[in-house]
Amino acid sequence: MIKFENHLGVIDISKDYFVNLVGEAVVNCFGVAGMAPSSAGQSLRDRIFRGREDIDKGIRVRVRNQKLVIDLHILVAYGTNISAIVKSITHKVRFTVEEKTGFQVARVNVFIDGMRTDGQS
Repeated sequence: MIKFENHLGVIDISKDYFVNLVGEAVVNCFGVAGMAPSSAGQSLRDRIFRGREDIDKGIRVRVRNQKLVIDLHILVAYGTNISAIVKSITHKVRFTVEEKTGFQVARVNVFIDGMRTDGQS
């Protein structure tokens, strides 16, 4: 759960909601070929459940000083401008989360963990 406290009380939103919200925003950005595991646990889960593409793979959401910090581990499509992809993802994720939840995003950290060519999956 992600908790925010304000003058009206406490707001609890599940991490699953944020992960799905962020995941949908990321995979719909141009140049993103997929998500990469962000931890050894996610990598092990991928090997066990091979063939299942989980949208939560590669996403970590945490709270610092009443603001969200979002870490993304992605795979990019070969031949795309990485700088442009990162700017696009950062803008889209920040906008989507702030618009849908009203919570401020302090940082969106994008880690490029690999590259895919057309024939790879």
